[in-house]
Amino acid sequence: MRLYGLKNCDTCRKALKALPEADFVDVRADGVPDDVLKEALERFGTALVNTRSTTWRGLDAADRDKPPLAQLKAHPSLMKRPLIVEGTEMYLGWTKATQEALGVP
Repeated sequence: MRLYGLKNCDTCRKALKALPEADFVDVRADGVPDDVLKEALERFGTALVNTRSTTWRGLDAADRDKPPLAQLKAHPSLMKRPLIVEGTEMYLGWTKATQEALGVP
């Protein structure tokens, strides 16, 4: 299991604490592999881009008009997090549904 997020994100820390076996990948420092990013975009669409973040608010109109893949490659912290990959399954966010699917009490 791999957890993509930011090391200073409270939600990512909660997820990592509940999933100690997960390998943590800091998207700002290490990025997200292209194949994982493309698959996540296919599954979650524009929900993968966090338009409520301070990073989004700091973008100019030209950056906001770029395709989601280009936005996420240029600004990895725009990704909604955490993105959890377990085998062929992917989960976005640390919701009750994600926690139940992963067997977290």
